[in-house]
Amino acid sequence: MEYFKYLRQYVGHKPIILPGSVVIILDEYNKMLLQKRRDGTWGLPGGLMDLGESFEEVAKREVLEETGLHIENLRLVDVFSGSDSYLKVPNGDELYSATAVYYTTDVRGTLDVDYRESEDMRYFAIDNLPVGLNELDRKYIDRFMEVVS
Repeated sequence: MEYFKYLRQYVGHKPIILPGSVVIILDEYNKMLLQKRRDGTWGLPGGLMDLGESFEEVAKREVLEETGLHIENLRLVDVFSGSDSYLKVPNGDELYSATAVYYTTDVRGTLDVDYRESEDMRYFAIDNLPVGLNELDRKYIDRFMEVVS
């Protein structure tokens, strides 16, 4: 059972802290891989930490599960947490995320979208990102642009 689901058995919808990772994956043309989620928003591939995992292990596992891609040589962009990371999801669950944002160009494999979690997955030019980009992911991408500039 995923750790957050285990916690929810005890705390219900009350706020909890959920650590996780997302990854900015750039292809050879410097285009960024984005995932169109089931709710129609676009965002970065990634997810929540399970017990015993490091932030980097979460990033690699989630990217593999969601995209079929193997990633290496992750570089930390920043860690986002605090009151700006509060979310209340449609089912009423409240959380504060603590998210490690990585980027990499070291990618192997063929893109294989997990349609249980995604509607689509595509590479976009950084200066032409899609409408409907998740607000938190926009912050992560903006910070990435500051760091690599």
